[in-house]
Amino acid sequence: MARPFRAAFVGAAALTVFGAVTGREKLQWAAKPLLMPLLAADVAVNGRYLDRADRTVLLGSLAAATVGDVLLIDPDDDRRLIAGASSFAVMQTGYSWLWSRRGGRPRPQILAPRVAAWLGAATLMRLEAPTVATPLTAYGVTLGMAATLASDPELARDAKNIAGVNIPNADPRSRLGVGALLFTLSDGLIVLRRIFARGEKSRRITEGVILGTYAAAQYLLADPRAHR
Repeated sequence: MARPFRAAFVGAAALTVFGAVTGREKLQWAAKPLLMPLLAADVAVNGRYLDRADRTVLLGSLAAATVGDVLLIDPDDDRRLIAGASSFAVMQTGYSWLWSRRGGRPRPQILAPRVAAWLGAATLMRLEAPTVATPLTAYGVTLGMAATLASDPELARDAKNIAGVNIPNADPRSRLGVGALLFTLSDGLIVLRRIFARGEKSRRITEGVILGTYAAAQYLLADPRAHR
C-alpha cells in the first residue's frame, strides 16, 4: 500500500540535510518543521488499528519532536539547544511508554553499554561544555532508557539480537533497536559538534550527518506498524 506521507518525509529530510550542509537556513526553516507532521499524518492514516492510548502517545511524541526540530534549526544557540533537549525528552518518554507496553524491559546486558556511553558523554560535557552539561545529561537518561527498551528481544522475538541490538527483518518491530541506535548516534554527534567542531565547513557537514541519522531514526521509530 502506498504511503505518500512517508515518501514526502524522505523528500523533506533530504532538503533539510541539504540546507544544513550548504548553509541555507531558509531551506531548513521551510523543510525541517514538516518532518514530524508528515510522519504524524502517516500515523493518522495508517495507525487506525492502534490502541487509542498508543496512538495518542505516538502522535504526542511526534508533536514534541516537532517543537524540538524547530528549536534546533539553530544548534549553536545554547538556550535553544537546552529547550530542544527538553522537547525531545518528552518524545523519548513517550516512546519508552509505548515500548514498555509492548513488553520492553531494561535487560542488564542491553542497559550496561548504554549506561557506560551516558557516563562518558556526561563526563565529557562536564569538562568541555559545563553550561549545557546538566540539562543534556538529564536528557540522556530518557534517551538511554528508550534505546534500551527498543532493543529488548521481547519486542521482536523472531529477530536475532547481536551486541544488544535487534537485527532488522520483515517485522517493523525488529527495526526499533536500529532506529534508537541511530537516534543515539545523532545526539552523540550533537555533543561532539558542540565541543570539537570549530570550522564552518566541519560544522555544516557534521550537522548534515546529525540530521540524516536523526531522520532515518524517526522514519523507523514512528512507523505505526511497529507499535501494533
